[in-house]
Amino acid sequence: MPKWNVRRRPGRMLGLLLLAILSFLVLRRYLHLQPGGCDREVARRVNWPRLTPLWLRHRRLGLQAKGQNFMLEDSAFWIFGGSVHYFRVPREYWRDRLLKMKACGLNTLTTYVPWNLHEPARGRFDFSGNLDLEAFVLLAAEVGLWVILRPGPYICSEMDLGGLPSWLLQDPDMRLRTTYKGFTEAVDLYFDHLMARVVPLQYKHGGPIIAVQVENEYGSYNKDPAYMPYVKKALEDRGIVELLLTSDNKDGLSKGIVDGALATINLQSQNELQFLTTFLLSVQGVQPRMVMECWTGWFDSWGGPHSILDSSEVLETVSAIVDSGSSINLYMFHGGTNFGFISGAVHLQDYKSDVTSYDYDAVLTESGDYTAKYTGLREFFGSISGAPLPAPPDLLPKTAYEPVMPALYLSLWDALPYLEEPVTSEKPLNMENLPINGGNGQSFGYTLYETTITSSGILSACVRDRGQVFVNTVSIGFLDYKRKKIVIPLVQGFTVLRILVENCGRVNYGTNIDDQRKGLIGNIYLNDSPLKKFKIYSLDMKKSFFQRFHADKWNPLPDVPVLPAFFLGPLLVSFSPCDTFVKLEGWEKGVVFINGQNLGRYWNIGPQETLYLPGAWLDQGLNQVIVFEEKMAGPVVQFMETPYLGRRQYMN
Repeated sequence: MPKWNVRRRPGRMLGLLLLAILSFLVLRRYLHLQPGGCDREVARRVNWPRLTPLWLRHRRLGLQAKGQNFMLEDSAFWIFGGSVHYFRVPREYWRDRLLKMKACGLNTLTTYVPWNLHEPARGRFDFSGNLDLEAFVLLAAEVGLWVILRPGPYICSEMDLGGLPSWLLQDPDMRLRTTYKGFTEAVDLYFDHLMARVVPLQYKHGGPIIAVQVENEYGSYNKDPAYMPYVKKALEDRGIVELLLTSDNKDGLSKGIVDGALATINLQSQNELQFLTTFLLSVQGVQPRMVMECWTGWFDSWGGPHSILDSSEVLETVSAIVDSGSSINLYMFHGGTNFGFISGAVHLQDYKSDVTSYDYDAVLTESGDYTAKYTGLREFFGSISGAPLPAPPDLLPKTAYEPVMPALYLSLWDALPYLEEPVTSEKPLNMENLPINGGNGQSFGYTLYETTITSSGILSACVRDRGQVFVNTVSIGFLDYKRKKIVIPLVQGFTVLRILVENCGRVNYGTNIDDQRKGLIGNIYLNDSPLKKFKIYSLDMKKSFFQRFHADKWNPLPDVPVLPAFFLGPLLVSFSPCDTFVKLEGWEKGVVFINGQNLGRYWNIGPQETLYLPGAWLDQGLNQVIVFEEKMAGPVVQFMETPYLGRRQYMN
């Protein structure tokens, strides 16, 4: 075989050079993913450290706390961060939101990691599609952002059970957020899997993660002094080598600190800044100060007002924080949407479930549009950046589609034969303890309880959270936290009693998270006698749920439909799909599904009046619209170009 002789082949070097250039261009195109293109397959195929420029491979020090300054390697570094949660934003729009963050003058992305979505069943993990954490972090690096990861295990985030999986509550003795063995064993298994994905993305391995948070706001919980040291060690034992942080609000700051982690603070008003920074100085000496959550707005609850925080107040607070020498993270920079049933709840004096929208009155709107806050903050950060900021990306187009008139329908009662076999039980079982989903119970959605009665009287039950009561198929009212009894009218012979119970959201913040089991809790009584022999149907309304409703199962829509029911209609998209907002005027309460995607709950008590429908989830041509309505169906499903919150048009 002849040997290659470079000297005798002068074109060889030129050929190799051209090959190297071509390879570089292909690789750059490969990494420069278009919206929706940064899939997990790419994250698996690309070896991030190998692609890191040589001068960044020898990272030794990482982000450090030195005196009153952060240092990144040998240079002073200010964290100008913003929170965006990958699981609340359609994957196709991740790049758009991160480019808008970069154009606002921010240099760091912060994100939570939701355990309940990543491990929906014990030992079964999901990091695909919209849950591809690695792809999201790599995309942030590509855009030019550092990353602070907040992996929990508890994250709060106005999310069902603060992001903890509901199957933990199958244990009647469970003590969440403590060193209770049943909890730490579950955390250890989850962290084994999660950290194997996170470790290669750290700064010292050539990735963008410069800091990792230890749990979240534990000072407000504070039930076990051994817990925070346990979480810190669990991170370190699995290879977390970057700067560790804690994060607490004013009430919890003194109790959430753990040795070896830098304490940071959460606040909304600059009035709290002096007290909190003084306190930090007293407990950890001269250290860099950081506001981990500078709240740019607030979340909404069903039946309450739409929360608004004036843009001038936000800008004044941000300016004061930066002027004081503190780093900052805007929570939220872009809130996104509680798609599906993932929203949480608060229960202080009264139980209040959170709305589907996580607009948060943030810097970007729920659909990614600019606000007055964005304009002011971009000008502010641009004035201190030392270099021109990138141009903000154009807004994604929005449109109002023609209304959809449901053509077919299926009452809940007619749908029951097509569901999975019901659980039979002598007594009611709560959602989490149903023997379904491989023994993991039910996490989200509705549960229907059926039994028979032979007499009228007073029905009493502990319902979590909202239960519609039926005699045969006739609704006679609701049971909830305040209404624990209902009169059963005169019945003749054997009569079917049904209770359709909705998990409206597990409490995500407070000391009562151990008490968040859903469905019927304990016995249900008729005239003080416990009822027996139940059929229990799980209506989790996952994509697989609707696959059972074949075309021949649907009926033409009658003049007076029997409710609750599913309504089906076609949405025609003639051109390239655009974002839009679904308005259910004339409907009362339910859930909307587009092409199998759960857009979330609607409820006519407000403040939310429209549901965000990303154009990325629509197809050109016909799209399937399914509405599950509990109580009162409207004539059409409308589509708007702008959202409505708080019974007024919400202006961007």
